Amino acid sequence: MTLLWSVLVPVKALEDAKTRLAGPDAAARAELALAFACDTVMAAAACSRVGRVFAVTDDARAHEALGALGAHIVDGEPGGGLNPALGHGAERARRALPEAGVCALSADLPALRPDELDRVLADAGLHARSFAADAQGVGTTLYAAAPGSVFLPAFEGRSRLRHRSLGTVEILRTDVPGLRRDVDTREDLAQARALGVGPHTAKVLGRLGL
Repeated sequence: MTLLWSVLVPVKALEDAKTRLAGPDAAARAELALAFACDTVMAAAACSRVGRVFAVTDDARAHEALGALGAHIVDGEPGGGLNPALGHGAERARRALPEAGVCALSADLPALRPDELDRVLADAGLHARSFAADAQGVGTTLYAAAPGSVFLPAFEGRSRLRHRSLGTVEILRTDVPGLRRDVDTREDLAQARALGVGPHTAKVLGRLGL
């Protein structure tokens, strides 16, 4: 029987998002951040190993857009940053689907493909806790805890080293470029476009003339 996963997609306040994305103004950056999240949620929802997608956010625009895509909204973040927010989301997810694994996925993966996520989650099912690093090999784009395992994410900054130091197994795959390509800078965005971004991101980029 295939192990199903609850996928958490954390979305910060859009007005504060993507400040390193030089060029677009604040409103355009917020629009892009939401588009990235929408394409990430769409890809996750289309993955055969995903039982449910949870959007962890207190942003009203994200509530509406991601809820319309079928994500279950988890609000009431406890404060303290990304990892406490994910812990809050994990508690909700485990109450809803107690037999599923819990996976945290970066919200800025506009080139993610469902089959990429499927392959990584298949690998994650072999370990108590696992993660996938970003394209730079510094940060983390996915963290997974199998059913019955402690959910202990260590995102932000040099999180690859932190996850490894905690004994989390690194999933080393070369066939998931979209899953590893998070977008913080214009260079990241260019690389994501080369891979092929989802429809929400493509539409916003076209409208912005980027």
